[in-house]
Amino acid sequence: MQKRHKDRFRYFQELACTTKDFYIELLRSYINIGVGTKVLEIGCGEGGNLLPFAQIGCLVTGIDICGSRIEQAVDFFKRENQKGTFICENFMLLNNSKDGIGKFDIIILRDVIEHIEPPYKKEFLSHIKKFMTEKSLVFVCFPAWQNPFGGHQQISTGFVSKIPFIHLLPNPLYKAFLTLNGTNSDTFQELFSIKRSQVTVESFEKLIKTIGFRIVKRQLWLINPHYKQKFNLTPRLLSPVFSKIKYLRNFYTTSCTYVLRN
Repeated sequence: MQKRHKDRFRYFQELACTTKDFYIELLRSYINIGVGTKVLEIGCGEGGNLLPFAQIGCLVTGIDICGSRIEQAVDFFKRENQKGTFICENFMLLNNSKDGIGKFDIIILRDVIEHIEPPYKKEFLSHIKKFMTEKSLVFVCFPAWQNPFGGHQQISTGFVSKIPFIHLLPNPLYKAFLTLNGTNSDTFQELFSIKRSQVTVESFEKLIKTIGFRIVKRQLWLINPHYKQKFNLTPRLLSPVFSKIKYLRNFYTTSCTYVLRN
């Protein structure tokens, strides 16, 4: 496991920098963002993605099922002297009118959809619509499944965390490597959940089409914008030629970003 995954405040700050440098400006092309803009992040973790929105006066709300992450979000926002509302709950159990949450101008799903297993993806994305107005934007970001570390193996420890494409092995072989690596039970379960999810450009676009979302903007990144913080690499979009080659493009796409509307 990388050190940044253990140092959660550092991770919080890195997420905030990437959102500020890349994603806010992308969204500003399609919606006004400033004082009073209502922003919801589903699967917010420590809230790093929400920090730059709060700093420019947005009203931010974060939801996460993990209580310790919500506690960290509250603590980290206090350290930064920023305001935010953080809720520990299963998003699928929330009712925007009954629970008094309301609707939002921007809804963020950053590195979340790959953690939702196939039987629940459609219901999950459909539920988001209940928190949208006619003008709302949904920002979705995820790693294409077949990219070198699309299986999130970097969250493990030992040699497995450093081997690209190992997540593409057949299940018995992958399981054997994880066992040999000494991967703990929780991480083991998470890695196999992601392996069952297998989000690709094609599967995601097919799914959102059935739900009725419209793609406003799609960006396929050869070098993930977050790699600027992680590895000091210059972010770079996939070339227009490769971005049009179905299925093959997933092997080169370290991050897919989508701006969606109803």
